[in-house]
Amino acid sequence: MAVRKPLVMGNWKLNGSKAFTKELIEGLKKELQGVTGCGVAIAPPVMYLAEAEAALAGSEIALGSQNVDINLQGAFTGDISTAMLKDFGAKYIIIGHSERRTYHKESDEFIAKKFGVLKEAGLVPVLCIGESEAENEAGKTQEVCARQIDAVINALGVEAFNGAVIAYEPIWAIGTGKSATPAQAQAVHKFIRDHIAAKSQAVADQVIIQYGGSVNDANAAELFTQPDIDGALVGGASLKAPAFAVIVKAAAVAKA
Repeated sequence: MAVRKPLVMGNWKLNGSKAFTKELIEGLKKELQGVTGCGVAIAPPVMYLAEAEAALAGSEIALGSQNVDINLQGAFTGDISTAMLKDFGAKYIIIGHSERRTYHKESDEFIAKKFGVLKEAGLVPVLCIGESEAENEAGKTQEVCARQIDAVINALGVEAFNGAVIAYEPIWAIGTGKSATPAQAQAVHKFIRDHIAAKSQAVADQVIIQYGGSVNDANAAELFTQPDIDGALVGGASLKAPAFAVIVKAAAVAKA
């Protein structure tokens, strides 16, 4: 079985400024000095990729982005291409976040296209999947997660998940302060891995499956003790260097 190195990634969402970006990254570099055994990435707003790239120089922290478009260039006002993201040294690109699915009406098929352009460009897709509160209560968690993963498998084949990241984010737990219990999250993570394993055990063994949804410095350590939780996609807690560092350190210790 492949040994998976956990990944903790901060999704800053619509937060920050030039000064904030520099300050937070300096704080993270100090807090995370000498910490090994866990990959770390941050996804500031695309406006601040230049500041972030400069501030991260020489550190182990990888740069990410919160979005990408399927078009590579041309008359697509307001969009961002894979080449532009690479130009700033971005590596991990979040796609399929529930906020994009909801507010921008992004479909499973459209997100699978984004996944494809990222793979083509040699970037790492961080595919967010997860169910709403109503779907959770109706017992549809597995059905929703399978559908969102299958959109990629049907378009690109299961091998597309080699070197990719899946972030399971139950929508009812994002920014609500509610978090799935470690056992609940583990059950869904195991289902996701088994679902991929049905097509390819080798792909399933190496794919990183992060948990996201109100992950913070208080609940992270317990989540990371679960065998199929390979780190976290962190929202609010990633905006504070000390809290984010506690989460990274917890992943490094749990998976050592």
